[in-house]
Parts: sequence; C-alpha cells; structure tokens
Amino acid sequence: MRVGSFVLAAQFPGQGQGEALHRAVRSAEVAEEAGLDAVWLAEHHFVPYGTCPSAITLAALLLGRTRRLRVGTAVSVLPTVHPVALGEQAALLHMTSGGRFSLGVGRGGPWVDLEVFGSGLEAYEKAYPESLDLLLRWLSEPSVGADGDRFAFREVAVVPRPSESLTGAPGPEVVLACTSPASVRLAAERGLPMLLGMHVGDEEKAEMIALWRGHARACGRPADEILGAAHVSAGICQIADRRSEAAETLLKAMPGWLKQGLDAHVTVDGRARQMRDPLAYTELLCGLHPVGTPRLCADRLAATSERTGINRFALLVEGSGDLAATEENVRRLGAEVLPHLG
Repeated sequence: MRVGSFVLAAQFPGQGQGEALHRAVRSAEVAEEAGLDAVWLAEHHFVPYGTCPSAITLAALLLGRTRRLRVGTAVSVLPTVHPVALGEQAALLHMTSGGRFSLGVGRGGPWVDLEVFGSGLEAYEKAYPESLDLLLRWLSEPSVGADGDRFAFREVAVVPRPSESLTGAPGPEVVLACTSPASVRLAAERGLPMLLGMHVGDEEKAEMIALWRGHARACGRPADEILGAAHVSAGICQIADRRSEAAETLLKAMPGWLKQGLDAHVTVDGRARQMRDPLAYTELLCGLHPVGTPRLCADRLAATSERTGINRFALLVEGSGDLAATEENVRRLGAEVLPHLG
C-alpha cells in the first residue's frame, strides 16, 4: 500500500497566502522525512480554497527539495492550458527527477478561469478529449502534429522526449481525475489510472473501478494492464489519541475554510451553482476517511483498499489549518499508521 499526502495550500480564515503556501511546502518536506510515498498537489485559480495556481510549478520546486518522494499534480487543469506546453513541462520534470513525477490531469469546472486564460467554455464542455489525446501523444511519440477542431499545427519534434530519460522509464505516469461515468470511460479507453475524489465513499469508488474495468475490457486493453491499474483514492486524514479529538480539530477549522473557499468560485457564464453545506461536508469527510486514532486510521485505509482494490492514497493532512499541527499529523501518519499497513 502506498500512502501519500494531498496538498491544497488551503488559505484558512485569518491567514495570508504566503502562510498557506509555506505550510504546503513544509508539509511536503515532512512527508519525505516521515516515509510517505508521494505528495499530490492541487491547482486552483483566484480562490482561497487553494492558493497554488500551478501544480506543475510547485511540483518542480518540491522535486528539487526532495530525493525519494514521488510528486504528482492532482490535478493540472487541462482546459486552461495548451496540452503541448503541459506535455513539455511534464517531460522535463520526468527526465530531471529520475522518474519521480506523476502528471494528474482533470477537466476542472466551468469557472471564470476559462475566460481569463482565453480558452472559453468550449474547452471545458467539448474539447477535453481532444486535449487529453494530444497530451498523451506528446508524451509517447517522437514528433507530433495536430489537425483537430481545437488544435491544428504542423508536425514538430518532441524535445525533450520522455523516452530518452536515463531512468529507462518510457514517460511520466498520467492519472485522470474522474467524477462521472463519462470521465471513467475516457480513462479506461486510454488505459489511464483514475484519481477518485474525497467526496465519495468506498461503495461508489468500487462501482467506478468496476465501470472502468468494463470499459477497458470492451475496448481491448490488455488484461495485465486492467488488473494492475494503480488507481488513487483521495481522502482526508487527521490523527489524534481519541477519535473525538481528531474530528473536533477538523470540525473547528474546515467549515470556515470551505465556506470562504467555495463561495469564491465564479462561473464563466453565470450558471447556477449548488453549494455544499460546509459543516455537513466536513462531517461527511470525517465519516468516510481515516480520522481518529492511529489504529483506526490504519484500519480505515485497509478497509477501503479491501473494498475497492485501491492501494494508493492521497490524504489531505492540512485540515487543521495550522502548520505545527499539520507537521505533527504527517509525522504520526508515517510513524504510527504506515507500520500497520505493510
């Protein structure tokens, strides 16, 4: 089982953006010290929900500051960036980090980001598969040209070419964030492992994996690829000597962050939004994920793995909003939970 942290660089009420980013960087450094497998970095624009606007840029910094830790994006939002530009950056990090970089990509939302970056609503609603396929071609072929509805250009050489890495690995791992049957099918048809969100429980994640396998078999993906797909489950982890203490820490801090963070999202076309109740959502997360004593957290992770077949986790560890508490949480995850998991 491979356990990593999920870092949003969340800005809690009363905090500055620099404080949020410092906590994000420090928590990743502590993750390596604590023996975690990976750190996964979120990307958001113009909202305090997450103050990192470029997950791949922060990944570059952390790859330079660590020696063993795998660093992944969770996710780079594909509709707001040119897939070739993202592919070049991913190839560069793959080759210079010794193969420690994972590229997680996702569709994002219908936010004002699409207006600011000039990609428009069509990039979100229609062009996502075209962008994904162009990205995958860039990471696997020696030269690439395009003649699609959104991207059209003459054939050019891929430089640097991921397969030229001295590690011998063909290219960076690509993981696709999936929240709907359509995205599950998109991932399965391309043989990509899924990143499944923290808002869903074991039963729904197991259903999504079964759907992924069905689509993968139907389109002829190899059996060993289907069985070996390393899907990632996002969740939240808060460790304390008593479960009530762990839950109380999150219930005090997270609702305020969720309210100010989610309220700040603006849709590009004025469409109505359905907002989660911050307190109820925090309570839901406490029930779904490893929140409690070290033994309870280990049992919760093991149960999720058994029910879903997932053996990789990206766990939000900054739910307290406090740097010292976050560092302690990460260290306890490494010292008191991981030994129980094998």
